Amino acid sequence: MDYIEILILVLSFIFLLGLGVPIAWTLGLSGLITILVSVESISAFTTMAQQMATGLDSFTMLAIPFFILAGEIMNRGGIARRLIDFAKTLVGSMPGGLAYVNIFAAMLFGAIAGSAVAAASAIGSILGPRMEKEGYSKEFSAAVNITASTTGLIIPPSNILIIYSLASGGVSIAALFIAGYVPGLIIGLLLMGVAAFWAKRKNFAVGERSSLSEVFSTFVKAFPSLLLLIIVIGGIIAGIFTATEAAAIAVVYTLILGFYYKEVSTRDLPDILMESVTTTSIVMLLIATSISMSWVMSYENIPQDISAALLALSDSKIVILLTINLILLFVGTFMDMTPAVLIFTPIFLPIVTELGIDPVHFGIMMVLNLCIGLCTPPVGTLLFVGVGVAGTTIEKVIKPLLPLFLAMIIALMLITFFPQLTLWLPRMFGF
Repeated sequence: MDYIEILILVLSFIFLLGLGVPIAWTLGLSGLITILVSVESISAFTTMAQQMATGLDSFTMLAIPFFILAGEIMNRGGIARRLIDFAKTLVGSMPGGLAYVNIFAAMLFGAIAGSAVAAASAIGSILGPRMEKEGYSKEFSAAVNITASTTGLIIPPSNILIIYSLASGGVSIAALFIAGYVPGLIIGLLLMGVAAFWAKRKNFAVGERSSLSEVFSTFVKAFPSLLLLIIVIGGIIAGIFTATEAAAIAVVYTLILGFYYKEVSTRDLPDILMESVTTTSIVMLLIATSISMSWVMSYENIPQDISAALLALSDSKIVILLTINLILLFVGTFMDMTPAVLIFTPIFLPIVTELGIDPVHFGIMMVLNLCIGLCTPPVGTLLFVGVGVAGTTIEKVIKPLLPLFLAMIIALMLITFFPQLTLWLPRMFGF
């Protein structure tokens, strides 16, 4: 077995990353360097460009810019504040109530917006000052916000699950969306458990219990936002429209909602569109270079070589899954989720399917694993966003982050070794 291509790919990737080259360019250049070993230069350049272009030529992928635009509208449209008010009436009176509110609101907002970064920014900027005022440290508030925001990538709609569906060769998006609910709830509950322990230890203030009328009032105000979940997910499950059509409907609905709440005006639209275009261009460049690198790996038989090496390591499903989890945890510390999913799905999916693992289960496991990487240095996007919003430093956040990080690892192990937690809901709906 010849590992020269793997060696060239890995070394060039590490070298370019070490030089500070942006991850999208690093992916494309390391793939190009690898293919130049066995293909003449003109053909190599032409093929790489062709793979980047054809890789983006997908109707399903149109859902990504639509969901990004919908998330940007939500971020400006007062939805986060209404969800926070609703969450506060439900759990705000418990010990460490504002930490619960942060987690619960992040789950709701992430589920509607489908963006962890949008959730961290919106929820953190509103709840951070409130938590600090009631005696919570900036560092603990930031740690809760950072980890809770990852639930938006597991609970649908989720752009990263759409990308996994594309990388896997057509795993049902509807099945992946439904499968994400229970794992997302498990993460939220475990984070709440850590928050409760921390609140009791630090003796944080307890809020006043809300009356039924207050709960009902905040629910009514938040209901139009929550209705989006029913429209989008319900429509996909019922087969009324595709994920792409659902994303377009989400844009129209959130725009109407923004105008209805009087939080968005026509003067805001150019800025909203510009932010969405900027984010979409970054994501699409990452996807294009990741797809070209995946093609290079396939051309050089790298996935088959890695599969053979892993299967030769052990025939135990537990050992293989632990090994894959460790690799993905390592990868997640320095690589963004989008390229990680596009590159490693073709490598690991054949291995796990040979072991009898459902592709839907593996998709949720993989995304949850990479979510942890978003909370860790040196490239953790959520870590930097959460720290920036809270006005603190990474060094100070690490200590309160560790127990929450451990809770996410426990959630990962539960999802990995108890597949029924992920699969029972899709099977109940016939997927």
